[in-house]
Amino acid sequence: MRYIRTNSFKRLFSFKKHSLEKEKDNTLKILPYEEQHFQKPTWKCFSYEELFDATNGFNSENIVGKGGYAEVYKGTLKNGEEIAVKRLTRTSRDERKEKEFLTEIGTIGHVRHSNVLSLLGCCIDNGLYFVFELSTTGSVSSILHDEKMDPLDWKTRCKIVLGTARGLHYLHKGCKRRIIHRDIKASNILLTKDFEPQISDFGLAKWLPSQWTHHSIAPIEGTFGHLAPEYYLHGVVDEKTDVFAFGVFLLEVISGRKPVDGSHQSLHSWAKPILNKDGIEELVDARLEGTYDVNQLKRFAFAASLCIRASSTWRPNMTEVLEIIEEGEIDIDKEKWKMPEEEEEQEDEFWGFEDLEYEYDTSFSMSLIDSIESN
Repeated sequence: MRYIRTNSFKRLFSFKKHSLEKEKDNTLKILPYEEQHFQKPTWKCFSYEELFDATNGFNSENIVGKGGYAEVYKGTLKNGEEIAVKRLTRTSRDERKEKEFLTEIGTIGHVRHSNVLSLLGCCIDNGLYFVFELSTTGSVSSILHDEKMDPLDWKTRCKIVLGTARGLHYLHKGCKRRIIHRDIKASNILLTKDFEPQISDFGLAKWLPSQWTHHSIAPIEGTFGHLAPEYYLHGVVDEKTDVFAFGVFLLEVISGRKPVDGSHQSLHSWAKPILNKDGIEELVDARLEGTYDVNQLKRFAFAASLCIRASSTWRPNMTEVLEIIEEGEIDIDKEKWKMPEEEEEQEDEFWGFEDLEYEYDTSFSMSLIDSIESN
């Protein structure tokens, strides 16, 4: 297997056997990428037997998420701790699996924030596995779009939006090396029992070194309905790629609508004319029956209108997004973010690309837990 022979793979896992033999507590403290100034990440190398037993032999009844390259199982360790085990499937090519495994573990292995899902550990016996805490509540998508459940109240929706924004801000600004998630969407935002959001699924994430302005990436991967124009058309990835996707997520939480409807119309193309004419009350989920904070809605709607701009230059960064949704003065902010007339004309002309994009109703990426059932 090609990637196992690389220094990166050896460096991450060569210590495993030695550590397990030397210590009764096989919790591993790892310092990836020679991070010197940030807290050392702590996670555990699980044995295959531990994960096999926890998931009842990877029983299909325990599957809580499935994608093109991975399956997610719920399980319970012998100490009673509930876990989610992400197993990379055998159908994808070995080289690609190992590369993605290294990418994801190198990215998520050191992040520490209450709004980003923490890695509990991994396993490299009989396959490649990630272990996370189990989200018994599910994802924002599974809760928001479940017609059998009562609609999320406005206060909870605000909590989800603010927490997700803070988590994404941390990835862009709080890490020594910037992390571009590339797949921010409702099914990748998990909820704790207190409805605190946690960003998950870093399979598409990219490091963005400080001296780089962007990545140029091919092939294009992500989820239709969330792809920023510069990424979809040219493969350009930077923080503004995530900002665009966050804008779509924000509209989804406000409206209760899916990112792409049955007619293949994107949520942001539906919302844009409403935002432009300041009819923001039309955005709100009808199931709320008018029960929402008008001032907060104005801030959310304005932030969303900026995030989904076609030109990345005229999108805010996550620091600016947080300022708007937490304490924004809309009249002042509108003047600050007003685009030149010729830019606005180009913006309006651009959105025809959406009609092309949604001829394809598919997703290239895997959601960690799309829906989940409690034990």
